[in-house]
Amino acid sequence: MPSLNGSTSVNGSSKFLDYQNAVEVLKQYETRDGLSIEDLIDTKQRGGLTYNDFLVLPGYIGFAASEVALDSPITKRITLKTPFVSSPMDTVTEHEMAIHMALQGGLGVIHHNCSADAQADMVRKVKRYENGFIVDPVVISKETTVEEARALKEKWGFGGFPVTESGKIGSKLLGIVTNRDLQFEDDGSQPVDKVMVTDLVTAQLGVTLPEANKILAKSRKGKLPIVDKDFNLESMISRSDLTKNLHFPLASKLPDSKQLICAAAIGTRPEDKIRLQKLVDAGLDIVILDSSQGNSMYQIDMVKWIKQEYPSLDVIGGNVVTREQAANLIAAGVDGLRIGMGSGSACITQEVMAVGRPQAAAVYSVSNFAAKFGVPCIADGGVQNVGHIVKGLALGASTVMMGGLLAGTTESPGTSFVSREGKLVKAYRGMGSIDAMQDKKAGAGGKNSQASNAGTARYFSEGDSVLVAQGVSGAVAHRGSISKFVPYLAAGLKHSMQDCGQRSLKELHESAANGTLRFEIRTASAQLEGNVNMESYEKKLYA
Repeated sequence: MPSLNGSTSVNGSSKFLDYQNAVEVLKQYETRDGLSIEDLIDTKQRGGLTYNDFLVLPGYIGFAASEVALDSPITKRITLKTPFVSSPMDTVTEHEMAIHMALQGGLGVIHHNCSADAQADMVRKVKRYENGFIVDPVVISKETTVEEARALKEKWGFGGFPVTESGKIGSKLLGIVTNRDLQFEDDGSQPVDKVMVTDLVTAQLGVTLPEANKILAKSRKGKLPIVDKDFNLESMISRSDLTKNLHFPLASKLPDSKQLICAAAIGTRPEDKIRLQKLVDAGLDIVILDSSQGNSMYQIDMVKWIKQEYPSLDVIGGNVVTREQAANLIAAGVDGLRIGMGSGSACITQEVMAVGRPQAAAVYSVSNFAAKFGVPCIADGGVQNVGHIVKGLALGASTVMMGGLLAGTTESPGTSFVSREGKLVKAYRGMGSIDAMQDKKAGAGGKNSQASNAGTARYFSEGDSVLVAQGVSGAVAHRGSISKFVPYLAAGLKHSMQDCGQRSLKELHESAANGTLRFEIRTASAQLEGNVNMESYEKKLYA
């Protein structure tokens, strides 16, 4: 026995239990340490909580963070491999954001503060970015000029167009015009049959996708046309898609077409039915009905109409913050719900309208109710960091929607500029801001553009003579590319779930429901303690 240099007393006692029985002694306690999710979100006792008001208690780490699965449903029928969604705001999500969010395993929702044709074009760009068999390729005729082919490349963002006799699919294949054929051609008026490649490698109709990919890989060509016995073009595959499969294994894609999943927002006005038809024709997979208050006769009627007219199209309703709101939309047939009212970084609805709900309380109440009917929920708003993402998911959300957190990335459509402090920032505004509600792009510059504006529609202000702002305009710090920022968020989420002892989001939800996952309230002093307490420091989020 080694010599001691002090008292053996601990907490006033010198008689101890056998340390080997510590786990058994733990069972004598009536409850686990901390609070259950029901005790945490008890609004009668604690009021409405936000994400900053609580913490998730740690569990047991018995696995590597890389083993954590982040698969989670966005609708009843569609699952994402990364539970991140970009908001349908005009300074957050257009086709660039939608493409890169999908490549990272998430989803981008294209805003509708633009003309219907412009929004449909963005949907097409997302759907054409990656394919398996391209069944509707951009086809040109031999009379198409070099200049016209260049214009098509500029429009669609890719080159390599098959040339057929009629300029349509199903016609005899004559050749392919590639970027290299057009790059150094001085005479833009000459027809493409003078510069096109005619030495083609093709595959016969009926070939499987794996077989076609092998042929393409061996051919060292950029495109592989699929032809019938008469050499009529039926479809094609692209080498760039093979490369994308290697670089983006988590990409959100449809199992059959291998195209990226695309979502877009619309309002609930009669003219939005015409807009939706154009979006569906462009290949839309998920439509989000965009409203600050989703429990309305307008949205309920729109949900029922969409489910009847487009049964294969998934519909996400919202926004809602109470069970009562959610029940009406679930009964109408929504495939998913969007939760949040007034909690966004650029939103002032709670301040101006005195209506809304703290986000943590809203997410738990709605998602717990919606789960009874198999309806996934999006936690929309109030997310400022990885920790908030974790908390939103722990409270029952299937995915998390972000606006301000993604507005500073390279892929957002906001304008970059240097602030007065000399920092690189990007413009960001709420859809309820006066700037957004007065934007005339949705009305194509018409006299009554206010009636077509996505901001006024979202806040039921189309016919108002005086616009009441429910959002603000400003700027957010530049965060670099989505290709680095989203993997950082995903890595942070995985490590947090490892700390909690949860291997998957499904397990996280089950542990919260059965009381295994525990929580703790944070006082104001606890929040101060949990932040940095230094005279000066540099906060670098990832490397």
